[in-house]
Amino acid sequence: MEGLMGKTSKLVGLAGAALALSLFAGCSSGQPDPAQQAMNAAQQAQSSASSAQAAAQKAEQDASSAEAAATRTVQAANDAKAAADRADAIAAKTMASRHRRHRHVVHHHVVHHPE
Repeated sequence: MEGLMGKTSKLVGLAGAALALSLFAGCSSGQPDPAQQAMNAAQQAQSSASSAQAAAQKAEQDASSAEAAATRTVQAANDAKAAADRADAIAAKTMASRHRRHRHVVHHHVVHHPE
């Protein structure tokens, strides 16, 4: 931002210098007064600098918002991975306990045939 303000000051300074030169030259060729032209140029430069400064501030705010959104997205991804890891651990534990409890016992039924 300091660079922008420095440029604004230079633009206003240049417009002032143009005003001084036009007053010393005393040229009048049917165009608007050189002093008025210089003032208009200075006002336009100031307006442009203000617009640029507002745009820079907006861009800075947008960048901060984007950075915050990216941080939230990364945190959400980390939370989702942790939840998936927990679900995998629970599923693995459940599968292991099922295998231990449900052993298939084969019962041999002996059928006695009367002779």
